[in-house]
Amino acid sequence: MERGVEVHLVRWPVNNEAPFELETGPRMRVYERGAYDGAGLIALVERIRPDIAFASGWVDQGYIAACRTLRAAGTPTVMCSDTAWRGDVRQWAAVVAARLWIERAFSHAWVTGRSQAVYARKLGFAEHSIRTGFYAADTGVFAPLAATLGALKGEVWPHRFLCVARYIPTKGHQYLCDAFAELCDAGEVGDWELWIAGTGELRERVMNSPGGRHPRIRHLGFVQPNDLPDVMAQCGAFILPSTYEPWGVVVQEHACAGFPLLLSDAVGAAERFLREAENGYSFVAGDKASIKKAMRHLAGRSDDELRVMGVRSAVLGSDWSPEQWARTAIGLLPHLRQASAGNA
Repeated sequence: MERGVEVHLVRWPVNNEAPFELETGPRMRVYERGAYDGAGLIALVERIRPDIAFASGWVDQGYIAACRTLRAAGTPTVMCSDTAWRGDVRQWAAVVAARLWIERAFSHAWVTGRSQAVYARKLGFAEHSIRTGFYAADTGVFAPLAATLGALKGEVWPHRFLCVARYIPTKGHQYLCDAFAELCDAGEVGDWELWIAGTGELRERVMNSPGGRHPRIRHLGFVQPNDLPDVMAQCGAFILPSTYEPWGVVVQEHACAGFPLLLSDAVGAAERFLREAENGYSFVAGDKASIKKAMRHLAGRSDDELRVMGVRSAVLGSDWSPEQWARTAIGLLPHLRQASAGNA
């Protein structure tokens, strides 16, 4: 954490389908969102008097009211979002409604990628008020794994696809399992296996489906981050078949760790971390024929080729770090921008 910086985090409860254990530092205070009504949240931010405020999206009316209060007092307020611009009727309606109030609540938008920046511009944010790269993997943890896991894998690259995703409708587990099972039965992916880490509402249904029960598919359940490297050491490619995935930090994590990537065209993080045929392949989200083609392509590469693809992934994955994220955040503070200019 930046020297001298305090973080006050107001959060909703951890998702039961992704029960991560949040570690906090000595200069971080955590507040449970459910303990504060609208007036209580405004009183909290007035007591803290932050130098800058970040809001997760623009759905929580309490967050918006708190940001409006801070913005009126001259505090930078940042709307953070991973929602990509699709141009449908619902989004155009949101644009019309948001333009009536969004400038009074937020001074900046910090989004994940290019499509999200398009949405921010349509909402009324000026180009100079938009930043990208809001999500960053913990490169300090995952980047060293490229060398560590590469050494463990030795000369024989593991022939296992790894999917790390909650079992919910938008993640695409069912068509992934069905496609892989068909490829196995047709003898089109050699000795490759599919391992899936995660839990969620559809896990039992997918596990017990004809495709999900295939002997070369393993359902690992939820894996805590500290235990994930042991799983990653036994796998050779990362696959994410989501039909809706505005970004996906998990993509950067596995890129950093030196995995070839297979990503659906709905995965936003592909714009930054996937180079077609260099470190993986893309496929059409929800299209079984397309995902089968991508898996055949990767399974057909030699171990040496897969290792080279993994090295390319590691370079791409390490290109955006929490340190760069922190510099972007600090750079949004007007007095620090002025001090930096004065020292130039």
